[in-house]
Amino acid sequence: MQLEYERKNINKEADAETLKKINAFAEDYKLFLNNSKTERSASAYAAKLAEEQGYKPFSFSEKLKAGDKRYFINRGKNIFLIKVGKKDIAKHGVKIMAAHVDSPRLDLKPNPLYEDCGMAYLKTHYYGGIKKYQWTALPLALHGVVVPAGGNPIEVCVGEDANDPVFYITDILPHLSQEQNNKPIASAISAESLNAIVGGVPEKEEEKDGVKKAILKLLNEKYGITEVDFQCSELCFVPAGGARDVGFDRSLIAAYGHDDKVCAYPEMKALFDSDTQDTVIAVFADKEETGSDGVTGMQSKVILDVIETICSSLGANPIEVRYNSKCVSADVTAGYDPNFAEAYEKRNSAYVFGGTTISKYTGSRGKASTNDASAETMAYFRDIFDANGVVWQTGELGKTDLGGGGTVAKYIANLGIDTLDIGVPVLSMHAPYELIAKADVYSMYQAMLAFLK
Repeated sequence: MQLEYERKNINKEADAETLKKINAFAEDYKLFLNNSKTERSASAYAAKLAEEQGYKPFSFSEKLKAGDKRYFINRGKNIFLIKVGKKDIAKHGVKIMAAHVDSPRLDLKPNPLYEDCGMAYLKTHYYGGIKKYQWTALPLALHGVVVPAGGNPIEVCVGEDANDPVFYITDILPHLSQEQNNKPIASAISAESLNAIVGGVPEKEEEKDGVKKAILKLLNEKYGITEVDFQCSELCFVPAGGARDVGFDRSLIAAYGHDDKVCAYPEMKALFDSDTQDTVIAVFADKEETGSDGVTGMQSKVILDVIETICSSLGANPIEVRYNSKCVSADVTAGYDPNFAEAYEKRNSAYVFGGTTISKYTGSRGKASTNDASAETMAYFRDIFDANGVVWQTGELGKTDLGGGGTVAKYIANLGIDTLDIGVPVLSMHAPYELIAKADVYSMYQAMLAFLK
């Protein structure tokens, strides 16, 4: 019996065959990332993959039976993947995996387009927790939908193809930044200065706002929209370009949106690959970065409606089912960063390359606003991970009184479902480009397989 806890490093423990699997899984994950810059595109891409696995559209009025595989896209921005098992749902409950696919970004304001000093700009309102200075001086892509009067949503994606233009938010040059340098880092760049340059060639016959009018003409020619249609749109700037390997050994991935697609992809892939006889719901949630409110957030009743539809089909009491269910709140945690060691409590931090991370609680300071999982729930997952050879660790979001954060766990736990936060450690979380280890995302996949098994 080993008396002392010993942290493991996956790359050190893994044999050649496991390393090969880690790298192959990472390539598939990068493909998913590159096709899932927003919650809309992530949900659509997941539906495409689900259909390839035999999943069909879900209806709240249909009667489900064992073996049915369904997907439900809620208002285009979050998706439920449903697999009905053979086990008695009243006795065994539902196994739920819930990640979110929204990420910090720069949304356009309702009236964003203006001209100043011969350049056209789009004004933004940041979404989620960002460091504003990180969003200047880098290439940006525009994603989203516009709904013109009486029409259907028009998809917009500019900046991802190698032949596309990109967009750009300026920062002041160091020669003139003395005043900026003396400001606290949080206020060095103001929210109202996050305005992206989108053009500079005017309509020559126009005496006023010629560049703005030229941009509107281009948009009308390509998409058939006018300026007022911005008011009925969901458009955002995200970093342009795809995921890239990091390090001479290519052991890490830098990309936009690891938080939380690095957990969403493993849960989906585990569902597809598992032969579990349990009933399973995998959720790609929206709005987590702003509090999980709204019709596509985890505070909505949609997950209850899905569970109740399944229960009604199988003749089970939904209350009994919920109390016998278990949920993985699949969300990232802060990876220990030696460059900023003062922010972490080292003994209770998650290490990159240390595997899947269990977080008993999130919240802030005195465990405020958190699901604090029970000892029994912790032990349940410990036992199944150990039994299936999953490399795992525990972690917190930094020092106790320094900050904190939240996940969707508490909203699912509030339904009477035992829930635990499990995820991947991330460096530079919420930056335009975040960093994760390939070994850790593969470990998360193994953990989700073990949960379903």
